[in-house]
Amino acid sequence: MKALPLAVLLLASGSALANDAAILKCRAVSDVAARVACYDAIPVGAARPAAAGGPVAAAATAEEHFGMEAVKQREAQPKSVQSTIVGSFDGWGPGSQIRLANGQVWRVIDGSDAVLAPRNDVKVSIERNLLGTIFMRVDGTNASAKVRRVQ
Repeated sequence: MKALPLAVLLLASGSALANDAAILKCRAVSDVAARVACYDAIPVGAARPAAAGGPVAAAATAEEHFGMEAVKQREAQPKSVQSTIVGSFDGWGPGSQIRLANGQVWRVIDGSDAVLAPRNDVKVSIERNLLGTIFMRVDGTNASAKVRRVQ
């Protein structure tokens, strides 16, 4: 692994210190709207010596996006899917697998069970909450189960 020239490291740390100083300045602002405006005014990635390109720039870009892969993947996916359970449906138990009309198969993973009045072609909504947990909600009831897609 090649060592980075000392000047590049010093320049990179200088811009990081400048951003840190700006963040500390914004923290001291007591008015919420003014504090948010202060944070918004901090240039993102400004004065980075590696912005012109090269391996240092690639490393800086990779570090900026570190940990955001799951967030980007979640942003690209819909928040919910609506479908129906074809045929008669009267509830579920722990580990039940439920096939939807769209071909998806979901398994109950939270150990819950529900006994519902038998109905045909029940509408369901598969929804992701803010933490990424997926629940199946049965239309016309307050019943829901934590599920994971298996097919």
